[in-house]
Amino acid sequence: MSAAHFTSARRGVLRHSRWDALPVGLALLHGALLVALPAAPVVALGLWWNSNTVAHYFLHRPFFRRRALNVAFALYLSVLLGVPQTLWRQRHLAHHAGRPWRLRPSRQLCVESALVLALWATLLALVPAFFLTAYLPGYVAGLGLCWLHGHYEHARGTTSHYGTLYNFLFLNDGYHVEHHAHPGAHWTRLPGHAAPATRLSAWPAVLRWLETPWLELLERRVLRSPRLQRFLLDRHERAFAALLPHLPKVRSAAIVGGGLWPRTLLVLRRLLPDARLVVIDRSAENLAAARPFFPAGVEIINDFYDPVRMNDFDLVVIPLSLLGDREALYRDPPAPTLLVHDWIWRRRGQGVVVSWLLLKRLNLVKPCAR
Repeated sequence: MSAAHFTSARRGVLRHSRWDALPVGLALLHGALLVALPAAPVVALGLWWNSNTVAHYFLHRPFFRRRALNVAFALYLSVLLGVPQTLWRQRHLAHHAGRPWRLRPSRQLCVESALVLALWATLLALVPAFFLTAYLPGYVAGLGLCWLHGHYEHARGTTSHYGTLYNFLFLNDGYHVEHHAHPGAHWTRLPGHAAPATRLSAWPAVLRWLETPWLELLERRVLRSPRLQRFLLDRHERAFAALLPHLPKVRSAAIVGGGLWPRTLLVLRRLLPDARLVVIDRSAENLAAARPFFPAGVEIINDFYDPVRMNDFDLVVIPLSLLGDREALYRDPPAPTLLVHDWIWRRRGQGVVVSWLLLKRLNLVKPCAR
């Protein structure tokens, strides 16, 4: 769903785009599917999918021109999902504003809640077995999936996922950093707001718990082993020393993601004793762990690396554990010289192997080398 396909709905029922007929139709199809296949997995998956696509976009930009149609659609979604949509909207907009959520009673909220309770009472009275053994377990599982989804969208800071299949099935829900930066943007236009500095994950939010932080576990092991520290310093110093002669004069260098044990910082202090060195790391915890190893005179920025704002360095060093679009940095280096830690099989520009044992290389990239 690219921005190029956005079509303004200047006339007719839909307010913003003719593309909004798609989520409306899918919501109706969701209801039909529940009637045709009243089973716990359908309840759970439908609640999770709809809440993060149709209901989510509807609360930000109601689809219809006429208020009565928006009210009716909100009532339909409330019954379909078992979640009063006014409540969902209040909670979600408080999340975007970064403030605690407080319940604000209203007539619409009361009507939506009454309809949900009426549905539950009817199901319990007419089909108690279905309600107790299929609907309720599916409902609870769906809420659990929604919690998991929302948690991992923000667990390491707001994170996007650019997978084509996921964003096709979930109507660009993967563009979550972009959505937070432009919460009023139409869902079809979110891909157009993608930026090189965006924090990315290879996994959709609901599966992001599969990202085992093994690199961080290895870092913590290095903190306790002087032998491993010496090994890493030796291998990294050899790699940097091999590439530095190919760099212009370095007066200032940014080390992104200083790590729990700052090998790159220590190496560059030896090799570039007169340069201004700046560590940029979003994790205050990691910075605190690394601080005892920092040499004197090092500047620290506790923030996510943004090449647009942080653009006054001769050299930028990118870590293997980068949370962002690595390929975008290769395509458009944010400094006169870029040194990128990468996997040994991902050669870009001029590079050297750090260690076959670590499966790691160091790539030298310059704007003119694109």
